[in-house]
This record gives sequence, structure tokens and C-alpha cells, in this order.
Amino acid sequence: MTGWTQDELRRIGAAVELAVSTARMDGTLRRGIPIWQVVVGDAVYIRSAHGPENTWFRRAVATGTGRISSGGVQKDVTFAPAPPDVNLDVTAAYQAKYDRYGPGPVGAVTGADVARTTLRVLPRG
Repeated sequence: MTGWTQDELRRIGAAVELAVSTARMDGTLRRGIPIWQVVVGDAVYIRSAHGPENTWFRRAVATGTGRISSGGVQKDVTFAPAPPDVNLDVTAAYQAKYDRYGPGPVGAVTGADVARTTLRVLPRG
């Protein structure tokens, strides 16, 4: 598995949204859902606003694969649980990037109840 290039990380990190398309069991992709994303170090992270019941999140966990599109970067990806030790950094990155939208929207991706929905997005191939 290869990692993200610095250019991809820069472009994804600078974009306001990321479209996440989850794979069906037969490998075809669902329509992309716009969500917020952050880059911490050399990784891209996403979270499910309002917890683990969001449909896209459940599907991402179930199949583990999909595609993202953000900042002009489109990649087939794998979704993996984020290591717990990055949660504070991911929360800080969400707050720094999205605080301008107010406490409600930012709280939906930074509250203690959503930390467990943090996924690391890894490029495939």
C-alpha cells in the first residue's frame, strides 16, 4: 500500500469538503456524501458527525473500501479505525479548520461521542 503524496495531502487538507463514496458488497460505489476531513501528519482522517449511526459510516466500516474526492484528488481508499492516540490531534485539527462554522457544526465532529468514529483514510494502489 502506498501513502499519500505531499501534494495530495496539501490539496485534501485545504479543501473544505471531501466526498466519500462507500463500496457495495459487489464492489460498485455509492453516490458520494460530502463530509469534513482533516490532515494530521501524513494521514487523512474523517469522522461521522453525530456518531456511528450515520449510514455512510456504517457502510465504510462494513466494507472497508470506497473512494474519496477532495481538492481535485480522487482515490480509491481503504477505511481503517484511527489509532486512539491521534484523537486529540484530529479534534484539534477539526477545530482549527472548521471553527468558523460555529459550535454546533464543529461540535458534531469534535464531541467525545464521535471520537470513536474516527477513520483513517488510506489510498489503495
